[in-house]
Amino acid sequence: MSITIPFGKSGMPLRADLSDAEILESHVGELKATDTEDGLVLAAMAHPIDSPCLRELAVGKKTCTIIISDHTRPVPSKHILPFMLAELREGNPDIDVTLLVATGFHRPTTKEELVGKVGQEIVDREKIVIHNSRDQSSNVQVGVLPSGAACVLDKTAVEADLLIAEGFIEPHFFAGFSGGRKSVLPGVCDQVTVLGNHCSKFIASPYARTGVLDGNPLHNDMLAAAEMAHLAYIVNVIIDEDKHVVAAFAGNPVTAHRQGCDLLLKYCQVKPKQRGDIVISSNGGYPLDQNVYQSVKGLTAAEAAAAPGAVLIMVTSCSDGHGGEGFYHALRDCVSPQQLTEQILATPQDKTKPDQWEFQILCRILCKYHVIFVTDPAQRKIIEDMKMAWAPDVDTALEEARRLKGADAHLVAIPNGISVMVRE
Repeated sequence: MSITIPFGKSGMPLRADLSDAEILESHVGELKATDTEDGLVLAAMAHPIDSPCLRELAVGKKTCTIIISDHTRPVPSKHILPFMLAELREGNPDIDVTLLVATGFHRPTTKEELVGKVGQEIVDREKIVIHNSRDQSSNVQVGVLPSGAACVLDKTAVEADLLIAEGFIEPHFFAGFSGGRKSVLPGVCDQVTVLGNHCSKFIASPYARTGVLDGNPLHNDMLAAAEMAHLAYIVNVIIDEDKHVVAAFAGNPVTAHRQGCDLLLKYCQVKPKQRGDIVISSNGGYPLDQNVYQSVKGLTAAEAAAAPGAVLIMVTSCSDGHGGEGFYHALRDCVSPQQLTEQILATPQDKTKPDQWEFQILCRILCKYHVIFVTDPAQRKIIEDMKMAWAPDVDTALEEARRLKGADAHLVAIPNGISVMVRE
């Protein structure tokens, strides 16, 4: 038996004999859509959870900002945004709508990427603002988060009479789940807020893990930020392995999101019968495997399924490079992951560095496991600079892993590491 690991926009075959391997996959495929993608979204919007309909919320409002996802998220906006825009204008034909791209701490989304995400018609017709977390003049403080960090948000969100958001729900490696409140924090927050929320103490919390909301300090800050922003309404979806909508939730940003998380939890928990001496994972292919930075997410799934001292193989194209200068240089320039970890844990909240959370988690993994990245060949030097091994394809990486761990090493394969929550 062979399998194909998601890689870029196509995939990468794993041709090795997997007869003795454990393959851990999400069961979201068993969550069968009861309607078309459009139909599911429209049905959710027709029956919002703990909220008036969007057309009712639009009445009497002069302005509305819709927070939309950026190029790093496979949110099927073409099946969401047109219906949100139509219902807003049905309730208030004169409402002035702005789409605010939630770039968080990522690079700006290009026009070409926007067209691919929302379609040419919306790009040509609608007013679109791309959030810049590093531009203090475009952001304003609205309060202080439970963590003590200042809550500084994009003015386009704060100054709107009505703030709403689209999004999708998937497991998230330190926020528990994506979607809901994450549209605000980190989506449209200033860097000072993102840095404060992503501090070393929070990232080190045992509750800052995939699928965990209760007790998660990052999640608590995010909820507070969404409340301070007056986020009034969301449309969030669950997508399958082919990135098609299989469930939709609309309405109250807290309860609609939580219902979606509770449903997803039933389908994406997996448990290896035996921890892997070798674990293969991916970041689910394009768009989430565009860089090393994002690929740490899928690597945490391998970590959760690994035996002590295991070899982890991460299959991810990284066609866009490392994904963050601070992230790259931290690993390249450190003496060792152990030394860098000690430095991170000694960093106070108000001194959090850009991308610190990402290299903190990567260091946590590198301190325990041997990591091989399978990427676009052009990224080999970056991978090796960051103190990891590189391989041109997954079969070559597996050969090396078996050389290190032995021919009888137990293999666990997680074809899509961001779609599952590995449980003991």
